[in-house]
Amino acid sequence: MTQALDPISVIGRIAVDATGDKIGKIAQVYLDDQTGQPTWVTVSTGLLGGRESFAPLFGAPDQGDSVMLGVGKSQVKGAPNVEDEGHLEPREERALYDYYADYFGTGHVPSAPSAPSSPSGETGGPGHDVSGPNTDTAMTRYEEQPRVGTEILETGHARLRKYIVTENVQHTLPVSHEEVRVEREPITEANLGAATDGPAISEEEHELTLHAERPVVQKEAVPVERVRIDIETVTENQTVNEQVRKEQIDTDVDGGTTRPE
Repeated sequence: MTQALDPISVIGRIAVDATGDKIGKIAQVYLDDQTGQPTWVTVSTGLLGGRESFAPLFGAPDQGDSVMLGVGKSQVKGAPNVEDEGHLEPREERALYDYYADYFGTGHVPSAPSAPSSPSGETGGPGHDVSGPNTDTAMTRYEEQPRVGTEILETGHARLRKYIVTENVQHTLPVSHEEVRVEREPITEANLGAATDGPAISEEEHELTLHAERPVVQKEAVPVERVRIDIETVTENQTVNEQVRKEQIDTDVDGGTTRPE
């Protein structure tokens, strides 16, 4: 079952003939200025779609993925060469009606020139864009505006690593040792007993043990400090240069004058 035709949804879909053969892709839809009904379409029929030919859309059924036109591909390719300028002049539309007389009937007379459909479905307006829809007397100008922001990137890593080095340490400390000093004392009443304790005449030895201090070094590992990594944020200004595009509008009036702003 066919559905009611939505002229806006037709653009970009494939036009086929009554046998289902592909004619081409629909580029523009033209509505009747008086009735608002879809009347004409332009179909890409040339090599690689380089040429657009006018074909009647009035009464064509909507078949979902494609639109079935009531004319064949060869007839569409042979249609009068009418410029797709966004609006059909009366003589251009008359030539199309005459060419497709078998489809419309020889007695059909166009009510008014046709204009391409706009996204809102409105066809009125004192001006029109060359790309399609009728508009008001204004044109919208666009320009690019940069949006500058920041993002966080990983720039490196910081780590702590300890290793062992050897160095010489010098300390000075006092050490003592014993030395032999010979003292002679006379025999007195006080030491007579100790002096005559041994044999009177004999060979004898008397030995004393001598002592001395020497430096002794012992090492132990003791904690001396803590080392840590702290991160601080430093803010600086950087200048960003970027190219942006913007539209400019020139005024060109045929047969009249313009007032400078």
